[in-house]
Parts: sequence; structure tokens; C-alpha cells
Amino acid sequence: MPDASQNVRPNARPEVLDFLLSRRSRPAKTLVAPVPDRAALMPMLSAAARSPDHGKLEPWRFIVLENAALARLADLTAARGLALGLQADKLDKAQRQFGDADLAIAVVSSPVSSEKVPEVEQILSVGAVCLALLNAALASGWGANWLSSWMALDREFLTDGLGLASHEFVAGFIHIGTETSAPPERPRPDLDAKISWVSA
Repeated sequence: MPDASQNVRPNARPEVLDFLLSRRSRPAKTLVAPVPDRAALMPMLSAAARSPDHGKLEPWRFIVLENAALARLADLTAARGLALGLQADKLDKAQRQFGDADLAIAVVSSPVSSEKVPEVEQILSVGAVCLALLNAALASGWGANWLSSWMALDREFLTDGLGLASHEFVAGFIHIGTETSAPPERPRPDLDAKISWVSA
């Protein structure tokens, strides 16, 4: 009979696993001031920067968006949405993503030319950075949410609003603030339907 104690590792951090098993994003619309200041943000950004990065290419960067920048991006979102002919409800929701926010970090995908590391791997690394930043914010006691929407890929918005290069896009806008209400638990995947055990 297998010894169950072999699953208990000497360097285990059960409190970290408990956090990961219970983590829950907070809807951005429920986040308000106060928000973390620059000193409080640095440990979160440092944690995100430790994400897996094949080839040590650092194919990502952060743009911290504070109040005036968010107001400017809300106006640009409205202008771009009208130019694109978006429906009023969709445009309002997109504009409020910035207009109602007090702090957001744009995690920029900035692939590096590499013969060894294909671009898709670099983009996957950027996704890992987004999740790491989200979890770091939650672990620090803040509410946080990972959003994107059409602005993250709209070239004119990215160029005019964020000064991104032509090969860059936003993998996520990570909103961080003080949560006003805890969301209910959401349905989680049926792992039996998602896991295959291959032993031969």
C-alpha cells in the first residue's frame, strides 16, 4: 500500500496552495479607492516579473495607468468606439473600464526576435505575467481583475493611447483597488472531464 507521507514534501507551503485553491478575481466595477501606491505596487510587479520566460527574453513590459491617464483613455475609447460603429451598450461598458477605474496596469506583450523561442511561447509568458500580477495583488489583500476588451488589440488605440509599437498589444489590463463586495463563488471546471492520465 502506498505511503501517503511521501506526498508531504519538506518544502511544502500549504498556505500558498490554500490561497491558489480559493483565489477569486474581484469584478473591476466593485473596486474603488484607495488603491496601492507605487511603493506597494513594486512587490506585485516584481512577483509578476518572476514568471516563466524561456530564453530570458522578457517579452513584456508594464504601463501603470493612474487617474489622469485612465480619464484620457476613457475619452479615447469613446472616440474609437464611435469610429468603429460599436453599439451604445458595448461602447459604454468599454469606456467605463477606464472611466470608473482608479488604477490599472497594462501588461504589454512585446515579442523579441529570437531563433530559439517562437513568438507563441513569448505570448504565453505574457499571459503568465498577467496571472502572476493578478494573484500577487490578491495575495497582498487588494481586489483585482484581469480585463482586456477590444481596446487591447485596436491598433489606433494602442498607438495613440499607450504609445505601443506596431508589434505590441495589451495582454491584459489588471485593475487593482479596494473591493466593496466579495463576489459569490463561480462554477469551476469538472476536472474528471478535463484530465487524462497517461501511464504507458
